[in-house]
Amino acid sequence: MNVSKYISEKISEVQSGSFTTSVTKIAIISIAAGIAIMIVSFAILEGFRNEIRDKIFSFGAHLQISKYDTNNSFEGAPISTATGINSTEDIPGIAHIQSFARKTAIIKTDEEVLGVVVKGVDKGYDLSAMQQNLDEGKLIGFNDTASSMDVMLSRRIADKLRLKVGDEAIFYFIQNPPRARKLKVSGVFNTGLEEFDEVFVIGDLQLVRELNNWPDTLVGGVEILLKDFEQIDLVADQVFDQMNYDLQLEKITDRHAQLFDWLQLLRKNVVIFLVLIIFVATFNMVSTVFIMIIERINMIGVLKAVGATDAQIRQIFYFRGLSLTLKGMFWGNLIGLGFCVIQYYFEIIPLDPENYYMDTVPISWNFGIIVILNVITLLMTMLAILIPAAMVARIKPVRAIKFD
Repeated sequence: MNVSKYISEKISEVQSGSFTTSVTKIAIISIAAGIAIMIVSFAILEGFRNEIRDKIFSFGAHLQISKYDTNNSFEGAPISTATGINSTEDIPGIAHIQSFARKTAIIKTDEEVLGVVVKGVDKGYDLSAMQQNLDEGKLIGFNDTASSMDVMLSRRIADKLRLKVGDEAIFYFIQNPPRARKLKVSGVFNTGLEEFDEVFVIGDLQLVRELNNWPDTLVGGVEILLKDFEQIDLVADQVFDQMNYDLQLEKITDRHAQLFDWLQLLRKNVVIFLVLIIFVATFNMVSTVFIMIIERINMIGVLKAVGATDAQIRQIFYFRGLSLTLKGMFWGNLIGLGFCVIQYYFEIIPLDPENYYMDTVPISWNFGIIVILNVITLLMTMLAILIPAAMVARIKPVRAIKFD
C-alpha cells in the first residue's frame, strides 16, 4: 500500500465548513472554469474560422488559375481548359479541378436596376459549399444541349430587386453589341460576406460561352480544391511548376488577405487569453497547496518525528493536489462539452449576421485540441504543485509539533 496516497485520502476528509474545504472548492472551481472556458473558446473559434473559410471557398477554391493579364477587370481574358494541370492525379494534394467564367451584367426589373457579376459554372463545379448557404429554392440546373436559364441570387440582391424564387428578370450583358437574356431565379443564397453577396450571381458557364462566342475549350479560369487547406503553399508551388507559362496562379489567402489575416489575428488573441487562464488556474492550485501545508504543519512534524522522509510527505500533498486537479478537469470538461453540445444542436445563442457573417454561434468539434488542453493543464498544474511541496524539506519536526 502507498502510505503517502493513503494519508492524502485521509486528510481530504476534513470537516465541512473548515477553511481548507473552502479553499479546495475554490481550487476545483478555478480549474473547472479554466478548462470549460478553454474548450468553449476553441470550439467557437474553430467553428467561426471554418464557417468563414467555407463561405469564402463557396465563391472561390483554394487556388485559381487565370490568364496572365494586367487588366484587373472581373471578366479577364479566356484560357484553354488545357492548363497543364488537367487531372487530380498530376499532384497528390489536389482534390478537384473545376472551370468558371465571369460576365458583368445589369439586372433590370419593373422597379429596380442593379449591376452584378455573373459567375458561370458547369456540372463539374463543386457547389456543396453553396448548398449550405442556400436560403431558399435550389441550385441551378444544367441542360445537356443548351445553356441553362437558371441563376442563383444572394439575399441582398434579391431583396434590392424584390425578386423571389421562380421570378424572371432581364439581364443586360455589357459587351459590344450588348445582349439581353431573361433568366429565372432558381435559388437564393446568403453567405453574410458583403463583398460576395453584393456582387455575384451564379449562372451557367455555357451561357457565358455563348455570350462571348467561345468554343467549349475556353473558360474564364480554373479553380483547384485541395485535400488539405493547410498544404496550400506546398501545392501552389507544385501547380506553378507544372502550369503553362502564360498563366498566373493566385492563392485564396492572397486574394482575400484581409479576411485571412483577421482570422489569424483572432486566433493569436484567443491563445494569449487561454495562456492567462492556465496561469490563473495553476496559481490558484499553488496557493491551495500552500494553505494545506500550513494548516497541516503539526501533522508534518509528527510524520517526520516517526521517520517519514521529505519525499513521502511531499507525495502526500502532491497526491492531494492531483486529486483536486482531476476533479476540476472532470467538471470543466463536463460543463464545456455540455455547453458545446447544447449550442451545436439547439443554437441557443444567436448572432447578428450583419456583423458576424452568421446567424448563430458556430461550434467546431476538434477532440485533438480538447485532449491537448487537458494535458497542458494537468502538466502545468502538477509542475506548479512542486513549488509549495518543496517547502516541506524546510520544516523542522520540533518547531512543527509546537506550531499553533
